[in-house]
This record gives sequence, structure tokens and C-alpha cells, in this order.
Amino acid sequence: MGDAQTRMPIVCRPPHPLRPGATFGVVSPSSPVAQDDLEPGIVWLEAQGYRAKLFPHVFDADRHLAGRDQDRADDLRMAFLDPVVDAVWCSRGGYGASRLLPFLDFEELAATGKPFIGYSDITVLHLALNREGLATLHGPVGVTFARERAPWVAQSFLRNVHGDPQPPVEAPGGQTLVGGRAEGVVTGGCVRLLCDAIGTLQAPDFRDAIVLLEDIGEPPHRVDGMLTQLLNTGLLAKAKGIVVGEFTDTDSPDDPTRPRWRDTVADRLTPLGVPTMVGYPFGHQHDVLTLTLGLRATLDADAGTLAYEVPA
Repeated sequence: MGDAQTRMPIVCRPPHPLRPGATFGVVSPSSPVAQDDLEPGIVWLEAQGYRAKLFPHVFDADRHLAGRDQDRADDLRMAFLDPVVDAVWCSRGGYGASRLLPFLDFEELAATGKPFIGYSDITVLHLALNREGLATLHGPVGVTFARERAPWVAQSFLRNVHGDPQPPVEAPGGQTLVGGRAEGVVTGGCVRLLCDAIGTLQAPDFRDAIVLLEDIGEPPHRVDGMLTQLLNTGLLAKAKGIVVGEFTDTDSPDDPTRPRWRDTVADRLTPLGVPTMVGYPFGHQHDVLTLTLGLRATLDADAGTLAYEVPA
């Protein structure tokens, strides 16, 4: 597979665009998913004119994992290599994707050029595929569409799988933390997973990057600690700009004395002096954009926008 550190692409190649009638391979690389929770997402997908192919272990469960590591890795590899499958869609996040890394050849998977879609725990798989040169889609998982969402959520998802990464104009923007404009390759995701990847072959690389940051369920001191780790390693000092989503379920309405995540983010990130916005709709929020990782974009922190350079 070569030396990932010397093969980090400046800009990834976009995945193959899809059209109605294409087949999504549905896999569970992380935590278990119940059939009742996934079924509405499959119904929604088919209503858009696509097909779904569920892989053998998609509903497996082994404690906090969606089955054995080898089985989950096998499903993921088969989905990428199956000639019937045009895109690979994760059923949900949770925990466990990092355990699959020793079983997979990401150069082999990236060479297929298939869209790969997910977020949260799936961040580590995005890092691995981006390092092999394939842009990936940080966006809704299968269970996302089990609940009603704003119309632009589906519009953004479908636009990205069609090959257009531009966010819909109907989607809300972010709020300015540090003003200015920056251009760079979009990378990042769930902060816990970014921190966990430091020191591995999948370590995040924020050079020439617009960095996405978000997470869920982390107490205030852990948000502070994770951002501090990204600062102390020097990673964030290399970023051209930062886009913060939301640290969901962090603030405590019952304890006003606890730090608020926005205050912690401002304290940790403002001194970097790079264009930064917060509250951008991606990640663990109710209504989220699909954002392509590995392509160049322009962050306008004053306007609260992220505009992609749409590839030919």
C-alpha cells in the first residue's frame, strides 16, 4: 500500500457521479443497527430512484459492535469491489470502524472510485480513503432518513452523489468567529476520531486545509481537551481555515456554571487567527449538509459560507 505519509494527495479525485438507477451497497462498519431503524432510509433511497443492496452482516450485533471485525471488514470490502454496487453507504456510526483498519487495503478500495458516505465514527474511514486519493462524502447515514429532515438535507445528499458538491442555497450558513476568506482542501470530521488517529497511518493532515470539526456527547472538559490536543500537536496551526459544526449534547441546561461549547471553541481556536465559522450545519445536528472531503473549497467566514471548486 506504500507510505501513506509520502502519498498524501493535495487534492483527491472526485468519486464517480451517480444517476438514478444506481445501486447503493449498505454496510455497518461500526455499531449495530436495527432493521426497523434502517428500513425507512432504504425506502427513502428507493423513492429517489436508486436501489439498495444490503450486505450479509449489516444487521449483525456483537456487544457494542455490528458483528465481528472480520465480518464488518469483509462487507465493506465486498461493497467496494462488487460490480453491481455503485456507491457504499454506511447504515450508522457509533464505534468500531478503527478496528477494521488492519483488515483492509484502502488503496484497493479507493481505486474503485465509488462514492463512500457516512459520518461520526466513519471519520477514520474517510481519512484512510482520502489518503489513497479518493474524495469521500461526509453526510447522512442510512438511519438519518428515518426522521423527517429539512428539504435541503436530501437535496445536498443527492447533489453530492450526482457529483456536485456545492451546498444548496437554502441551507443555513455558519456564524463568524474569526473573519476572512481562505482556500484549501476540505478535511476533518468527528473530533474524537481525528484525535484517535494521531500517531497512526491514518493521522489527519491539515496542511492547506479547511478543517471540519464537530462531535457529540463529549462533556465540556473533553471538548477542551480534544481541541487542545489538536493544537499541541501543531496540526491546527497548519490549517488555512476552520469550520465548526456543533458539539451536540455538550452544554448542560441544568447546570449554567458549566462551560458552553461555543465559549470553549472560541477560547481554543480564536488565537489561531485563521478564518473560522461555527454552527455550520453538518455532523450530528438534526439537519445536515453532505460535504465532500478531499476537494478544494473557499471558506468565507464573514458570509458563513463554504463554496467548492466544482471539478470538471
